[in-house]
Order: sequence, then C-alpha cells, then structure tokens
Amino acid sequence: MAVSTKALPTSGTATPVAVDGPGYVCVGAIAGAHGIRGDVKVKPFTEDPLDVGAYGPVFTARGISLKLQPVRVQGQALIARIEGVADRNAAEALRGQRLYVPRDALPETDEDEFYHADLLGLPVVDGAGETIGTVRTIQDFGAGDMLEVALATGGTAFLPFTLDVVPTVDLKAGHLIALPPEGWLDVPKAEDGEGTE
Repeated sequence: MAVSTKALPTSGTATPVAVDGPGYVCVGAIAGAHGIRGDVKVKPFTEDPLDVGAYGPVFTARGISLKLQPVRVQGQALIARIEGVADRNAAEALRGQRLYVPRDALPETDEDEFYHADLLGLPVVDGAGETIGTVRTIQDFGAGDMLEVALATGGTAFLPFTLDVVPTVDLKAGHLIALPPEGWLDVPKAEDGEGTE
C-alpha cells in the first residue's frame, strides 16, 4: 500500500536522501497506530527493541527523516512517538514504512558477529572457490540462523549459519565460504508406492 506524501510528518530533512544502497540498514517497520495520540507500533529488527531509536533520526525508504522517540516495549513491539505525528490518522498513514539508519551510525560488531545487511547479496563460494550462489535472506526458524542461498543453478536452499558450515565470512573480499553438509541439495526420492494415489 502506498503512503501519500501529504500524510508524512514534516519534521526532519527537507530534501530526501537515498536509502536504498548499502550505506543504510533497516532497523524496523511501522506496524500501525497505537492509541489515539499519534503513537506508532514498530516491529523492531534490532536485538534490543529500544535500539530502533538509539542511532539518531530514522529514514523512510523514500528518504524522509523522522525523529522517533521510543516510549516502551510492548511484547515484541516498540511503542514510539514520531515528531509531527499528533493523532491516530497520521500514525496509521505511516503503516508499512520501513525505518533505516545510516550504516556508519551502528556500533562495530565483534569478530564473529555480522549485521544481516552486510551478508545480504554476498556471493557464497565453496572450499574450491566455485560459486554456489548468493545470500538472499537470513531466517531463524528457532534452531539458529539459516542463510537462504539463491543458487547459481536456480532455485534456493538453506544453509545453517554455523562456524562448521560457514567457516569464513570475508566482507572485505566480498564473499563467504561455505562447506555444505553432504547431500545438502539432494532431493529425497519417494519410496515405491509412497506419494502416489
């Protein structure tokens, strides 16, 4: 659903900046209005939900700067106020807006930690240097992070993001090395009589 420019608050930068490149990281998305005074409910993409507002102004995908003030954490969502948003209708107009911060505003990671944004789009090569594909998404289905790899041969497959399977992430070289488990891409074959009716 598109949001009218008239519905966006006027605070922040007068000239939108481009946030679709590697210089920005998505830290959350506005899920909708909360209450009648213009508060919004934000789905955080940060480890600590309060960090959505910890790195300075946030930007929409169209580059509009918003001054976001976290109010409290409610469940897994962040309730926040945005300067210039004073009622439920204005807050509801922001539903679906993804919120970005400049990459250089984020703290440095530890040696074996990575921001998801740094991994997305990275080529995945095997131990011999052959291209397997590129990182499409990072998912966590409850057993740890999984890399969804868009395969060079077509389709996608998931790789566990563990030190055993992905021993090297080289951001400077612009790739990661994966040692997929045996049979990683094998498709199970139906036994005689199974799956046919």
